[in-house]
Amino acid sequence: MAQLNYQVLKQSSYDGYVLEKAPEKVMQFGEGNFLRAFVDYFFDLANEKAGFNGKVALVQPIAQGLTELINAQEGLYTLYLRGSEKGRKVDDKRVISCVSRCINPYGEWDKVLELAKSPDLEIVVSNTTEAGIVHDTESLFDQAPPITFPAKLTRVLYERWKAGQKGLIILSCELIDNNGKELLRCVNQYIEDWKLEEGFRAWVNGENVFCSTLVDRIVPGRIRDPQEVSALAKENGYDDPLTDVGEVFGFWAIEGPAGLEDRLPFKKAGVPVIVVEDVTPYKKRKVRILNGAHTGFVLGAYLAGFDIVRDCMNDDTVRGFMNKMLEEEVIPTLPLDRKDLEDFAAAVQDRFNNPFVNHELMSISLNSTSKWRARNMPSFLEYIEKTGKLPPCLTMSLAAYLAFYSNDLQALDEKGLHARRPKGNEYVINDDRWALEFYWNHRADTPEQLVHAALSNEEMWGRDLTAVSGLEEATVRNLKLIRGEGALAAFRSCL
Repeated sequence: MAQLNYQVLKQSSYDGYVLEKAPEKVMQFGEGNFLRAFVDYFFDLANEKAGFNGKVALVQPIAQGLTELINAQEGLYTLYLRGSEKGRKVDDKRVISCVSRCINPYGEWDKVLELAKSPDLEIVVSNTTEAGIVHDTESLFDQAPPITFPAKLTRVLYERWKAGQKGLIILSCELIDNNGKELLRCVNQYIEDWKLEEGFRAWVNGENVFCSTLVDRIVPGRIRDPQEVSALAKENGYDDPLTDVGEVFGFWAIEGPAGLEDRLPFKKAGVPVIVVEDVTPYKKRKVRILNGAHTGFVLGAYLAGFDIVRDCMNDDTVRGFMNKMLEEEVIPTLPLDRKDLEDFAAAVQDRFNNPFVNHELMSISLNSTSKWRARNMPSFLEYIEKTGKLPPCLTMSLAAYLAFYSNDLQALDEKGLHARRPKGNEYVINDDRWALEFYWNHRADTPEQLVHAALSNEEMWGRDLTAVSGLEEATVRNLKLIRGEGALAAFRSCL
């Protein structure tokens, strides 16, 4: 079967939106599954619904990548958005046509610099992994290309400044705090290292907009089942090794100045992309509701016999426990509009109920000590500060964490801490070694001894949690309930 390109697409049965030619308005550092299922999807919709009329030129961020394959398909690829939306199963297909080409800077650095000088260019997007935004003194001005992404961007901006072109909007999607600010900091460091002109420094900082952003979409990526790949190729009328899969939910918060929203095409296109003064509340919303929900129920659910997230959402007790925790204990501690938070929490239930993703509880359980501290403890403490009472579900969640880490311990070795599920299989707990050693050393403790030792461990929580009035006693009761009657009965007691 023929491989996807514009000619093959015209001969297929596809009748969706396609934009074959348009000026290159976006330079994107990154050509992987996430950006193609998220950022490029939004630009594709902006072309269709907002008349953006812009192409995205991809730049391969590392020496190995997808340049040849992307160019062989003339930038086209098939995207499936799959999941659950308001309880309805969704499996939407779209051929993305906003990508013009991909450039491999490790052999075509001159093409990147030429694009940098284009008067059509308006936006730079990046997702070069968490390790991408770094300053490295080994990155030099004359390298083709410089080693790090910020060094590459500095050269791109320098060529643009020398050509007398206008500044750019730079949207950083790396998963670090203040990603845009960190990127600008690194660029300024390279300007100093390379002793570039003061006029260039002023232009970089005054005429370009470096935006920190928050991205939110789960992207499983390519389809791995050969039979499904074959069936889709037959259905589509073409082969597409660049096929990408993302969940239905998507949200992009961009931190920027007043007026930026009107310079970007997303608001007019009606896509879930917003421009705000500060993305911090939206990050807090994601961490405490989405991530906090996971960490809040999965350990107890696993002890209750569940293995994947979707099955938890189909159980009235586990789903009810999660929803009560979010609605009554987490949402009241957050700064955003209540309706916005409730809508986000409702979407979380849909996301967890995705019929296309078997998200294993044990994969979520990794490093739960630091996860509970970062995702759940802030809501726990702020709820107490607001109400003067212990939050029932979050308090039970803490006991479930202790039960999971201490349940019928078998061994501690290089793989982790081996425990046994109630009336079931052995499982391996993975966490920092010091945390695993703590539970192994306390394996013979009574519930009272274990709870006191764990809650008073300041290395775990950054504070002595036995100072929280009533917590130690409640945690002992909850731990005994989980061990005696099971985690499902313990969850049910909170409803």
